[in-house]
Amino acid sequence: MRLLTRYVLVELLKVFLLALTALTALIIIGGVVREAVVQSLPPAQVIWLIPYILPDALRISIPVTLLLAATTVYSRMSGSNEVVAIKAVGISPWVIVWPTLFVACLISFVTVWLNDLAVSWGRNGAQRVVIESVEEIAYSMLRTQRRYSSPSFAINVRQVQGRKLIGPTVSLHAGSNSPAITIRAEEAELHCDHREEVLRITLRNGTFDVEGNVSGRFPDEREYEVPLNRASRSTASPSASWLPLRRIPEETAKQQQIVEKLEEEMAAGAAYQMLRGDFDGLTSREWTSREARLTTERGQLCRLWTEPYRRWSAGFSCLCFVWVGVPMAIWLRNRDFLTSFFLCFVPILIVYYPLMIYGVDGAKGGTIPPYAVWAGNVILAIWGAYLLRKVLRY
Repeated sequence: MRLLTRYVLVELLKVFLLALTALTALIIIGGVVREAVVQSLPPAQVIWLIPYILPDALRISIPVTLLLAATTVYSRMSGSNEVVAIKAVGISPWVIVWPTLFVACLISFVTVWLNDLAVSWGRNGAQRVVIESVEEIAYSMLRTQRRYSSPSFAINVRQVQGRKLIGPTVSLHAGSNSPAITIRAEEAELHCDHREEVLRITLRNGTFDVEGNVSGRFPDEREYEVPLNRASRSTASPSASWLPLRRIPEETAKQQQIVEKLEEEMAAGAAYQMLRGDFDGLTSREWTSREARLTTERGQLCRLWTEPYRRWSAGFSCLCFVWVGVPMAIWLRNRDFLTSFFLCFVPILIVYYPLMIYGVDGAKGGTIPPYAVWAGNVILAIWGAYLLRKVLRY
């Protein structure tokens, strides 16, 4: 028995580790290239992205490569009549099945952790690399495109000489407490201060215009500061999907308090207006704005409720894939592992992923309960149990 267990595990791990290395490397290369193109990252900063993209690549590649390894090993064993020989000597096929299921269960827990690491540490780290590289990104784009823009400002230049921007036009976008400003100068320089977390724009000998109301000229230097997170072209904003699992219960409790407070305020306001007979006030712009905010906060609460279910169900897709792949590979008795893999993976692709996407979107929208994200896993579990029963009985 131990010999069979050791044999299956060694064969499984050999194929799994080889396939995992190859597929993860491809995903990392694709992710790094995509991020470098989108963010216009210099080559030196691209290397720093790899550790942060690795958990994301692994959480995608592990379920697929584990299914590939399982179908490869068991389709070869079944096609070579090794499973028939095991049955002929009175040994149940369960002896060669349970080690793979046990390993898949362990890997599922690892994948849950990788899901958590990828969406919290990985995304935050990748965004930090982009933010801290904003000076190099801006100079690179200004040299090639003569323009750089972010949510807070935009720069157009005639040319770039070393670190000097010749003939720059800087547009500082309006904020909640600041007006829009347009500045034209003879030259300018950019400097990123990581300690203060600001991008400093130093302009010399130019003119300024404040929303068309106030204008003037300055012969000396003027310096403007833009927060690094606003100076970067990265527009992703942290949300429930960026939080580690350990923080989600705390944030959920806070969000529930916000929603309850808004509901109480709106209920009290509606009752007061109805007592006054001011029914038109219930359709005013202020009331509509409050309803929109309540809808937004409820949506955030639904996302917080959904996120733990999503990460655990995505992690345990490893076990569900193998639960289906192992008995199906044995039942098909086809030595061509690619055929067995695609015959297993295509139904999973058609059934599991659409159900998962529908469950996540519906749960985040509040139209279905959060545990609905497990629907795809449940379908695979039922299907795998049916196939396993056939394999063990016949």
